[in-house]
Amino acid sequence: MSDTRRRVKVYTLNEERQWDDRGTGHVSSTYVDRLKGMSLLVRAEADGSLLLESKINPNTAYQKQQDTLIVWSEAENYDLALSFQEKAGCDEIWEKICQVQGKDPSVEVTQDPIDESEEERFEEMPDTSSLIDLPTCELGKLEEIADLVTSVLSSPIRREKLALALENEGYIKKLLQLFQTCENLDNAEGLHHLYEIIRGILFLNKATLFEVMFSDECIMDVVGCLEYDPALAQPKRHREFLTKTAKFKEVIPITDSELRQKIHQTYRVQYIQDVILPTPSVFEDNFLSTLTSFIFFNKVEIVSMLQEDEKFLSEVFAQLTDEATDEDKRRELVNFFKEFCAFSQTLQPQNRDAFFKTLANLGILPALEIVMGMDDLQVRAAATDIFSYLVEFSPSMVREFVMQEAQQSDDDILLINVVIEQMICDTDPELGGAVQLMGLLRTLIDPENMLATANKTEKSEFLNFFYNHCMQVLTAPLLANTSEDKPDKDSSTAPTKSSTICPDNYQTAQLLALILELLTFCVEHHTYHIKNYIMNKDLLRRVLILMNSKHTFLALCALRFMRRIIGLKDEFYNRYIIKGNLFEPVINALVDNGTRYNLLNSAIIELFEFIRVEDIKSLTAHIVDNFYKALESIEYVQTFKGLKTKYEQEKDRQSQKLNSVPSILRSNRFRRDARALEEDEELWFNEDEEEEGEAVVPPIEKSKTEDDFPDSYEKFMETKKAKESEDKENLPKRTSVGGFKFTFSHSASSANGANSTNSKSVAAQTPPAGSNGSSSKNASLATTVTSTKQGSLIGLVDYPDDEEEEEEEDTSPRKRPRLGS
Repeated sequence: MSDTRRRVKVYTLNEERQWDDRGTGHVSSTYVDRLKGMSLLVRAEADGSLLLESKINPNTAYQKQQDTLIVWSEAENYDLALSFQEKAGCDEIWEKICQVQGKDPSVEVTQDPIDESEEERFEEMPDTSSLIDLPTCELGKLEEIADLVTSVLSSPIRREKLALALENEGYIKKLLQLFQTCENLDNAEGLHHLYEIIRGILFLNKATLFEVMFSDECIMDVVGCLEYDPALAQPKRHREFLTKTAKFKEVIPITDSELRQKIHQTYRVQYIQDVILPTPSVFEDNFLSTLTSFIFFNKVEIVSMLQEDEKFLSEVFAQLTDEATDEDKRRELVNFFKEFCAFSQTLQPQNRDAFFKTLANLGILPALEIVMGMDDLQVRAAATDIFSYLVEFSPSMVREFVMQEAQQSDDDILLINVVIEQMICDTDPELGGAVQLMGLLRTLIDPENMLATANKTEKSEFLNFFYNHCMQVLTAPLLANTSEDKPDKDSSTAPTKSSTICPDNYQTAQLLALILELLTFCVEHHTYHIKNYIMNKDLLRRVLILMNSKHTFLALCALRFMRRIIGLKDEFYNRYIIKGNLFEPVINALVDNGTRYNLLNSAIIELFEFIRVEDIKSLTAHIVDNFYKALESIEYVQTFKGLKTKYEQEKDRQSQKLNSVPSILRSNRFRRDARALEEDEELWFNEDEEEEGEAVVPPIEKSKTEDDFPDSYEKFMETKKAKESEDKENLPKRTSVGGFKFTFSHSASSANGANSTNSKSVAAQTPPAGSNGSSSKNASLATTVTSTKQGSLIGLVDYPDDEEEEEEEDTSPRKRPRLGS
């Protein structure tokens, strides 16, 4: 049997009796095999994954509603719905279902499931008993009718038969006429029976009966019947509430009578479900699934009808943005849009796309920009909810708007900056609104939802915009609350607790925690942009001041920020941490925490354990060289001893590699890229080495190890003194005393300053070949030599004109001196 694909939306009913959207796909009816029979398959539109596979069971009750909807229950408390894009697709699948069940496709509901006991009970029932005989609709028969309705609820097949009988005979309207009679006669017993009857009919869960009961003619009498619960001493006054207390507010007059009727009906049916009917028991949970569906699809119709009325929406937007509109009116308009957007979630994807595009064309985002900056808390909260719907629907649409806006407006009135300021200025002690806004910001700056757009440059353009126009607004509270008496630029000491200001206010601490959470997200997902921002603002140092906070959750947020940075294993970050001595606040926090076994203790130890396990050599050397004395007493974990062991093993390994240095050195030149000299000299190397003849060389890419050579290399250099005496005059620069000094420094030490115990200066004591004095053996040419993992050496000294004069090298030895023969 061939597959017929149709575009559908798959819904499931959750525990709160709300329909959850499982996705959009294409449905097909597929014959699997003789045992499995016919199945419905829905494959996702995006990636072809299987959204739904459901066997068409001959005993399952399927319902066709509103021409484009098929609803059924597969198991207890598990309802499913397929909402078709077009009627033709729904009709075709419905025919397949009816074909399997042997039903006429003209019916709107197939048979209910029958358990084995009921099947045995009714298998010999003659066909003539297909409908239940209803008692005459009169006052004396109300008790009998109530007993009948109550008795069939436990039997799916008898519920179906009763529903058909009620529908065919127009029985419901007759019952409601009896209700008016009983109420006029104050017949309490009759009213109690009618309560049981109407409640039971609702639990039959049939859409055709709901259409009758919820019509304008009948619905208030249905509500009246449900007021007379026998369990209550006095009847409720639901009709009085619906007609007198509940007021229908029209922010703009609605002229379409059908739309007004649909809105009234939806509100009243929702009231019946939420207020009047008791909470269903476990056994009754599926009885009202069709009632939920009735409300759901009513909302779809309301949104569609409002969306088609362009005059109505245009008038709403005009009043919303009009400065002359009073505050009460504006509040009602914003609340209308909030509810309107909430209803829109019931639309199918293509209809929801059209809905939000309509709002965007009418100017919803500029309107939100205005109302989000107002003083009224209710208006701001409702505007935030509307903004969340827009961001959830299309982050790209919001990003495109704010980037266009940036070309015409100042930074302080940009929509995203308005959102950030609302987050920062949230007056709620628990920062409920700030948490919501932070989540929306994270969605907007998430590169993952920028990848599938047609505009391939969206990611770079938006992130450039965000870091140029918005990041300073986001980090302003963080920088303001971590002010410090900054040390001099050349100083390697970190600020002490006495020189810092750390927030003790709980609400401020919560806000900083939210900002740090967002910055941590940026570290994980933005790489280049956030790296530049951290380096330029020295942001990690400011964040680590919060390690001093009395609020442990804030200290943990600061630590998490550093942990994400280290987790990237990026040598640029590692050198920045080493140069700034940024482990000191972390070590201080660990020491101050003492022997307390808490989350802060565990988180700090996990940070160092990660460095040990991942064998990050530069950080390991820095930690052992500078902090091991403070850490060696911690023995309840082996992390710090493990770091020391890793450090010593690496030193031994490098010592062993030196045996191969002479032969390798002779076949390699020391090179470097002259273009990188200035920046790397500023960032990474000893600021004390300022002699005239030194050439400071930066570490190379992180894929190469950055380890120094031990002092034993001095012996090798001494064996080359004759050759060096010959080449000495060919070196490009000479110090005032005419000699050379080769400095081999561990990358950690060189980045951390000249005070490191790991920095070694090896003087090549080179007797002069033709010099007049012996002092010529003490000049300096500082060169860092880095070994690759394979043990080979990469020369790091190069010159700008090196490539152009490569061919002249043999005839012009002065261009590049050789350091080995």
